[in-house]
Amino acid sequence: MRSIMHANRLHLLLPFALPAAADAATALHDIRSPALDRLIARATLVERVIGEDFQRTLPHERWIARQFGALSGSATGATGAPAADEAPLAPYMLRADGGDPGDATWACVQPVHVRIAHDHLVLIDPASLELSDDEAGALLAVARPLIEELGVRIEAPKPTRWYLSGDDFGALAGASPLRASGRNIEIWLPHEAHSGERSRAWMKLQNEVQMAWFEHPVNEAREARGLPAVNSIWFHAQGAAGPVRSPFTQVFSDAAATRGLALTAGARVAAPPASFAALTSLIDANGSANNTALVELDPFSAPFIEQDWARWNAAFSALQGDWLEPALAALESGALAELGLTLCGDTGSVTLRVTRGDLRKFWRRRVLASLFIE
Repeated sequence: MRSIMHANRLHLLLPFALPAAADAATALHDIRSPALDRLIARATLVERVIGEDFQRTLPHERWIARQFGALSGSATGATGAPAADEAPLAPYMLRADGGDPGDATWACVQPVHVRIAHDHLVLIDPASLELSDDEAGALLAVARPLIEELGVRIEAPKPTRWYLSGDDFGALAGASPLRASGRNIEIWLPHEAHSGERSRAWMKLQNEVQMAWFEHPVNEAREARGLPAVNSIWFHAQGAAGPVRSPFTQVFSDAAATRGLALTAGARVAAPPASFAALTSLIDANGSANNTALVELDPFSAPFIEQDWARWNAAFSALQGDWLEPALAALESGALAELGLTLCGDTGSVTLRVTRGDLRKFWRRRVLASLFIE
């Protein structure tokens, strides 16, 4: 097997890989993680960001936005620093999906299912809808004229992910779908960032789309198959694209925001490989001392949101064998110069850095439990 060349650096971004302290015992039940335990024990703590319960963006979104400089005037943060609730990622997502954001302000809008609970409404994780491109395209054909009639520009290079730009949306702030999923949506609905008031323009558009989709043939067919109806739309990630720069020479990710930032910054972009071994055949081993790869791995989001800890546990075990054990071996041999780890929960994140020299610092004794965020 070909190994990564000397002086290469690898950073793993792991959304929803850090359970809250209250869930840790269940999530990590019977997990054996000697490689991760050793990496955590010897690592340098680069950043610990303590989020807040009602932040509208997710830790990994804020982290990636900071890394690429997409937050104007924002600092990278220090250990224990509160996290700014900002991640204007929609224009970069549009670019990753094949569109051109230009200098306009864009928001991402996704078709979703909102479930009626006892006395409130609950958003369902959009990924769990199993919405096909054909279904989304048919729903979009009905919604598009309603959107354009309101003077809102719409781009939809991906049927399941639309991008809207309109002056009436102003400084509207929406919550990331995974931030609101499984929760009462009332506090997560779009509001004006400065006044806190609900946007009448958005409420009008949302209501018209909801009515147009009621009893739509797509939804009737979905319900006949036992699938949830697509009965609403969700607004998030509004912002305008600006100049960004990449600290990574190569970015491996399936996330539209990460890919779009990397493309805008001129980094090479590809889908994440299945394992560390597969990465060695993909990485650009050109001998550069600044050859740094970012790999974003996301097997944890769905089970985390669904509180399916058995599936989360299985994903954690796979991460050990596919990535952490061989990465540790590469550090020990000197084939990998540095490994970075950013583990995120649903409110905060922890970033660690490990070098070959760190592995010899036997007096460092940090444990996994010390990383959990309340």
